[in-house]
Amino acid sequence: MTIKVGDKLPEATFKVMKEGKPADMTVADLTSGKKLALFAVPGAFTPTCSARHLPGYKEAAAEMRAKGVNAIACVSVNDVFVMNAWGKDQQVGDDVIMLADGNGAFAKAVGLVMDGSGFGMGSRSQRYSMVVEDGVVKQLNVEAPGEFKVSAADYMLGQL
Repeated sequence: MTIKVGDKLPEATFKVMKEGKPADMTVADLTSGKKLALFAVPGAFTPTCSARHLPGYKEAAAEMRAKGVNAIACVSVNDVFVMNAWGKDQQVGDDVIMLADGNGAFAKAVGLVMDGSGFGMGSRSQRYSMVVEDGVVKQLNVEAPGEFKVSAADYMLGQL
């Protein structure tokens, strides 16, 4: 079942890099008492994700914070080392938290898995964005296959 507006995010644990080492970050860590802009991509270093999706959120970070967003996070079914390298490559710094959902547990829990086996990618996350306040989904924007419109940073800015 796909998560919907009004639902509480399921508890999950992501991997992030802290002080050069993999560390856990939970949904509660990200959302408790906070407004989170979360977006998901099918894969780090992939064309649309690297050219438009992640850079859009980096560029919009200050404007999103001015509209009350406490944190911006990017999640992908990649390992923590790949997500860390991609964040460095894209120079996101502290603007975007790079969340590794290495086994796809979060993607499955929110019902937003896609089959990328035709591209040699296996099970991945669909492309989407959501605004989450204190763990509750307030906006959810799931892309149609092959599209990049409603999960973009500028679209989310219009929802804040």
